[in-house]
Amino acid sequence: MSAEATNPAKPGPATPADRRPASLEPGVPPAHRKKARARIDLRRLGRAALLGPAARDRLPDAIGHVAEAHRAHHPDAKLEPLRRAYVLAESSHRGQMRKSGEPYITHPLAVTLILAELGAETTTLTASLLHDTVEDTEVTLDQVREEFGDEVCYLVDGVTKLEKVDYGAAAEPETFRKMLVATGNDVRVMSIKLADRLHNMRTLGVMRPEKQARIAKVTRDVLIPLAERLGVQALKTELEDLVFAILHPEEYEHTRELIVENASRSDDPLAEIAEEVRVVLRDAGIQAEVLIRPRHFVSVHRVSRKRGPMRGADFGRLLVLVNEDADCYGVLGELHTCLTPVVSEFKDFIAVPKFNLYQSLHTAVTRGDGQVAEVLIRTHQMHKAAEAGVIALGNPYVPPSEEQPDGGGERPFDGERADPTRPGWLSRLLDWQQGAPDPDTFWSTLREDLAQDREITVFRADGGSLGLPEGASCVDAAYAQYGEDAHACIGARVNGRLATLSTVLKDGDTVQLLMGQDPASEPSREWLEHAHTAAARIAIQRWMATHPAPGEEEAARASAAGPRPPVAVPPRPAETQTARPASAVADPPGASVRMAGCCTPVPPDEVTGFAVRGGVVTVHRVECAGAARMKSAGRPEVGVRWGDTTECRVTLVAESFGRPHLLADLTEAIAGEGVAVVSATVEPPSQQRVRHTYTLQLPDAAHLPGLMRAMRNVPGVYDVSRAQHPATAAQ
Repeated sequence: MSAEATNPAKPGPATPADRRPASLEPGVPPAHRKKARARIDLRRLGRAALLGPAARDRLPDAIGHVAEAHRAHHPDAKLEPLRRAYVLAESSHRGQMRKSGEPYITHPLAVTLILAELGAETTTLTASLLHDTVEDTEVTLDQVREEFGDEVCYLVDGVTKLEKVDYGAAAEPETFRKMLVATGNDVRVMSIKLADRLHNMRTLGVMRPEKQARIAKVTRDVLIPLAERLGVQALKTELEDLVFAILHPEEYEHTRELIVENASRSDDPLAEIAEEVRVVLRDAGIQAEVLIRPRHFVSVHRVSRKRGPMRGADFGRLLVLVNEDADCYGVLGELHTCLTPVVSEFKDFIAVPKFNLYQSLHTAVTRGDGQVAEVLIRTHQMHKAAEAGVIALGNPYVPPSEEQPDGGGERPFDGERADPTRPGWLSRLLDWQQGAPDPDTFWSTLREDLAQDREITVFRADGGSLGLPEGASCVDAAYAQYGEDAHACIGARVNGRLATLSTVLKDGDTVQLLMGQDPASEPSREWLEHAHTAAARIAIQRWMATHPAPGEEEAARASAAGPRPPVAVPPRPAETQTARPASAVADPPGASVRMAGCCTPVPPDEVTGFAVRGGVVTVHRVECAGAARMKSAGRPEVGVRWGDTTECRVTLVAESFGRPHLLADLTEAIAGEGVAVVSATVEPPSQQRVRHTYTLQLPDAAHLPGLMRAMRNVPGVYDVSRAQHPATAAQ
């Protein structure tokens, strides 16, 4: 159950084993705690496990809570597979201990209980009990297959493959590449992995602080976004709080104090507004439950930073649960009629669900003293999907039947997966990860892709549809539809009108892509500037790597022919640094050369030159807008090329999502590459996004690719590019 939730509606999940979410921390008053079963004592579970398996005709005491939680969601579920899985796991792990001192069997038990309380079906729970046996004991996959069937064996094997790679800096990209592939083949593999990580995070206190921080950062950067993408909010919110406590202990403690202070208040404006809502809906004859959902710690922290001093109603939200979709809109109409709505806060995620299965109506109402209460309106089924995401789907690969009342029974297994529930974002990740040229590109692109939390749907001319991240252009649509055949795309029609390939698409647009007939058609290098998806960028970059620009070919031929005689002329004295900077050779030799400040060219950029006042030749990148304006004005070009490549100055722009300490982390990454910061500016945040501009002194132009990669690897940074400043006529 989510760390946010309180008094859950209907039979629902209770607090998982060994759980200590932020809302149950010592010192947090009972008013902020969740009404749930008593905490499960791992020592008692450990003692039960050490007593050995129970008689064959009854369940072992240690999995009684798992069975109870499972039957709450699947009343007709068969429990015999769970009994046999526990017996095998307990006997296999017997004698093994966790670092915290409990018998090791308590770990798979706790992981399985987390999944059971979220509504996972029998097959997933069986595999969860066994998920460490093949990795850590003498049990083999063949034994698992013989005892439990191909389906359970497939899931255990998928989780085992993720465990075999250590989470070291060099191994992380390959680990998560395997994780994506395993998730694409069966989303239940990732469900088990997320529950496994949650229990490990709960018990992380026995590890060294530096290891806690490393595991927490990986959890923050990849696993939490994946939990969000899979819609498993119950796991995502608790993981967020646990990471928050480890990586930001001071902010965590401050947030905890805010929650304690609010809980000690004599009045509760949120409870008062909830009672008003109950009266309104009762008078309207709408059957509904009105619940209070305290915000989890990270949510409180974000709201306090956004709104400033917190008021009573800011510490939670109202949740209204109804039986039918139509009742959601009935509740909305009554609230907006009888209470004062905050119209700007309304969002309809029922008509347009989020990419992670989430459906709900969001609104807010206010009372006379200015207290504003956010309200979520959804059906009971929507609530289950909002908390458990893909776990709530049961077994997504076979429909429930009379023989499989819980979707967890056996079925013929052919080793193939055709997942009708796979969301568009996952298909995109699986597509582009195959084409990532190296682990660094994969890792940085994965984090960038996961940071995009909004998705749009555009319709193709043939009646199909494409799921794309918000901000995608026609270039992205072309590569999403045609793969590398999109190199031949020559244009597009958006909603029936001709449009450039750089056109940014909106949700619901209809796109017709116009393809050239020449099989040798080539993509424009400018497309890279308009490519928003990883699949499009990687495809274009791969083509560019095998088709160097004409200037690059000329430089390669010149290098093969040997050194050329012209004399290299350094930049103007005002730009000369302590080390000899990158120099350019102009034609005719002897002309004074200056690097243009609008595009800061560095080797091996393709460059061109223009004569300006005083006989000076300014050197521009060929794609520079200032160079294009001078060419269109009729100013003749001057031939230039690079001479010696030593120290150079370059301006880079880093686009990022706002977060604390981002500027310090970026500066540290730059310094780590041995690069000096000449100047830096940060623009005011816009829509939670921040733009940093750095002018940097590099010891050698060859450092530039590694520098840009290091900056992209800073958490929160989603793009680093060369700057393009407005050019002036004087240049």
